[in-house]
Amino acid sequence: MPLFLNQSVSFSEAISNLNELPILVLGHRRPDGDCIGSQVALTRILLSLGKDARAVNEDPIPRTLQKFVGDTPFYSPDQVANGDYQIITVDCADHRRVGDTLSERFRKVDLNIDHHVSNTNYGDKNFILCDASATGEILAKFFFDSGYKVDKTTAEALYLGICTDTGQFCYSATNASVFEVCRLLCEAGASPSGIAHELYEKEKPGRIQLLQRFLASFKMEYDNRVCIGSILGKYYTETGTKPEDAENFVDYARSLDGVEIGALLEERDGKIKGSFRAKDENLRVDLLAKEFNGGGHACAAGFNVVETIDAFYPTLVDAIGKHLELAAKGKLG
Repeated sequence: MPLFLNQSVSFSEAISNLNELPILVLGHRRPDGDCIGSQVALTRILLSLGKDARAVNEDPIPRTLQKFVGDTPFYSPDQVANGDYQIITVDCADHRRVGDTLSERFRKVDLNIDHHVSNTNYGDKNFILCDASATGEILAKFFFDSGYKVDKTTAEALYLGICTDTGQFCYSATNASVFEVCRLLCEAGASPSGIAHELYEKEKPGRIQLLQRFLASFKMEYDNRVCIGSILGKYYTETGTKPEDAENFVDYARSLDGVEIGALLEERDGKIKGSFRAKDENLRVDLLAKEFNGGGHACAAGFNVVETIDAFYPTLVDAIGKHLELAAKGKLG
């Protein structure tokens, strides 16, 4: 039974219509599991179809995700020679998400594949399925519908994307269709236990120390409906960690009983990287992030501002309060 019938046909046609120029598969800065998994999987499928393809990301592959790349050609921008390329982006809500270097070099995007509700449809062709749990889910369904050969590395990369973007199958976007495509990925070679071991059972002591500092920073707002935690730049030096080691920390803020919105403020190079997580999709934290030129999903979104945490905190708390009021009145969106 086809999984994404009409969209899959259009996707297959778009892939067939790519010309002989080399293809670059771009993902977003500070890549997560869905980004890396989608880049790896799509690059491998393109190679299997006889295309000249490679994945490119402006930031390094996080330590916990490196094993999933396998022998996939994965480059940094300075490893890509000047020339003409066809550009495909995955898991990027807008063109800027690929980073300044790549967005300036490659201003034209041929295919844009994503699941963020805030996607700006910046590609010549756009495959945006906001009901999907992950970009990896979209690609997996396209591949199976199109009859493409999905090898073990591709299957594990796609499973990685779905597993991480569903919060280990706990988020609201997880449904029967997600488990069906994961069943097919397992049949193609994905190992749920092996993937979970790589992701969640190889913690560094420094990451745990960083988590301790983050948990200790929690501030509760609006009768404990909002939890905001912070990571100062010095914490990375003190614990011997990197920003990638704070991946998913914001989920701890959301996990508290009674909390409706969890937030993380990360200090980095004179800027703040902010993340929101909500328990109810009706809270539309993507719209909250949009107030700070960010975006994302209804339950998970992010933003960046040039400010210090102390100076920005009152502005953030005020914005969240007004957002909660609008949500209570059903006036979001």
